[in-house]
Amino acid sequence: QCPGLEPLCLDLADWDATEAAVAAAGPFELLVNNAAVAVLQPFLEVTREALQRSLDVNFGAVLHVSQIVARQMIAQGVPGAIVNVSSQASQRALRDHAVYCSTKSALDMLSKVMAMELGPHKIRVNTVNPTVVMTDMGRINWSDPQKSAAMINRIPLGKFAEVDDVVNSVLFLLSDKSAMTTGSSLMVDGGFLVS
Repeated sequence: QCPGLEPLCLDLADWDATEAAVAAAGPFELLVNNAAVAVLQPFLEVTREALQRSLDVNFGAVLHVSQIVARQMIAQGVPGAIVNVSSQASQRALRDHAVYCSTKSALDMLSKVMAMELGPHKIRVNTVNPTVVMTDMGRINWSDPQKSAAMINRIPLGKFAEVDDVVNSVLFLLSDKSAMTTGSSLMVDGGFLVS
């Protein structure tokens, strides 16, 4: 659907392999960090493995890939934009999501610090924070009406997000139409956080 894009298949927890592949793929003007894992466990049952995997992907990979790309943007001397896909879970506690909520909160704060430090280089950094998104995985995990009812009942618009809802928000934040927006979180949650 997007000519000219070349996907890279990487284990983002492997910093050396990521550095080599991403550095060779540039130069960049735009970056969307969208990789994430959600290992759901009750707080008292969180394992070290689940914590480490979530930190590596949801936080560490974003930090590392953003460093590589931002360095290239600075070296080119051109403006850039980075959008990190976070979650409504960064701002609302959800049962069995202790690690997921925490890594997404950390991602929101990382994005603010990035915005502050990269702004003088004309690189904008924002987050998009969606509710449940009806991807293939989202449909599998949330198609049970009994499970989804409690969440949907807290969303004033009465539905989960579709992929295009998130994509359109990301495109806005990458575009010049948001040229004065940095360090912000765009909620794509149907009003979940106001309910």
